[in-house]
Amino acid sequence: MKKLLFLLFVLPLYAADEPLKLSDPQPQRYLLRARASKIDPRAREHPEIEFVFQKKGKPADEENASVDTRVAPQGKLVIWLMGHSGGLFERLNSYGLHAIQVHYANGWFGKFGKAPAPEDDKFLGKIRLEAATGEDFSDVVGIPKPDGMMERSFQFVKWLAKENPQGKWEYFITADGKALRWDRVIISGASHGSTTAARFAKYQKVDRVVMLCGPRDNLETWQGLPSATPPNRYFGFSHVLDGGWVGDHYCRSWQLLGLADFGPIVNVDEVKPPYQNTRRLTTAADVKGNANRAHSSVVPGIASVKDAAGHFIHEEVWRYLYTHPVDLTGVATASDADCELDLRNAKEKK
Repeated sequence: MKKLLFLLFVLPLYAADEPLKLSDPQPQRYLLRARASKIDPRAREHPEIEFVFQKKGKPADEENASVDTRVAPQGKLVIWLMGHSGGLFERLNSYGLHAIQVHYANGWFGKFGKAPAPEDDKFLGKIRLEAATGEDFSDVVGIPKPDGMMERSFQFVKWLAKENPQGKWEYFITADGKALRWDRVIISGASHGSTTAARFAKYQKVDRVVMLCGPRDNLETWQGLPSATPPNRYFGFSHVLDGGWVGDHYCRSWQLLGLADFGPIVNVDEVKPPYQNTRRLTTAADVKGNANRAHSSVVPGIASVKDAAGHFIHEEVWRYLYTHPVDLTGVATASDADCELDLRNAKEKK
């Protein structure tokens, strides 16, 4: 009965093609935060993979969300798979996008992500998929549904629908109230998070995938698996001094994902928007030769490069990645001969 009342009075039923409209009497940008363990009592810690609710006396399971009701909504929800990025969320909201960052069982990477590659060339991909879905895909981790990204996101959006009715977060919930509307979701992340975003999109069809400084898993082949999300909906951006680019991790993943079918690799420092409508963007912006800064610079923040006036130089790139029409694509190009695809058996690194 409680569930039925929630559906009737809290979650208006939206038709599949009905546009989202906001009617906030006091339009503003809302910043919301809650602990995953408080939202869902089923949530559990997994200390064996360093996934806990508290670290050094401080909450470690906080989740963040934001929406700007002053901006016409696109009816899309960005789910960010890394630590909260205030700079990114501010821009996403300015594009008319809702955004959340969820705490899910991703701590496994510290235990398995740097180990020698096993014989199974989809080993890490299986762990990523289990962490994302809470379903049994891997033999080395046990992550139940309430601790996977999908359920954590669903529970958080339900909480937001009640706590922030001005944002009309219920638009992203199915009419039966049982799941998120994944066709209205942009899944995104940086580095480890962008890799999981890509693996998840292979399994679950989403509106778009935005991969910043990624994907990696350079010794795996899941990137070439059939994709539930059409390949023209994957967008990537990396810096050429990033170790993942120098080591062919990113170009390899992009190629296996089929992104060469939608345009060449474009240096955004030399080509203006819409960047030949491609899906593969790079930059060589000045990061003082620092590879670590190069890695982080593609996400809005302290590592990002600014112009002489103090403005981030990649503002149009970020807008493109999250809003460029997916049906507008570039001209297919040949495979990149300089990108090593078989890194397992490569005898020498470029």
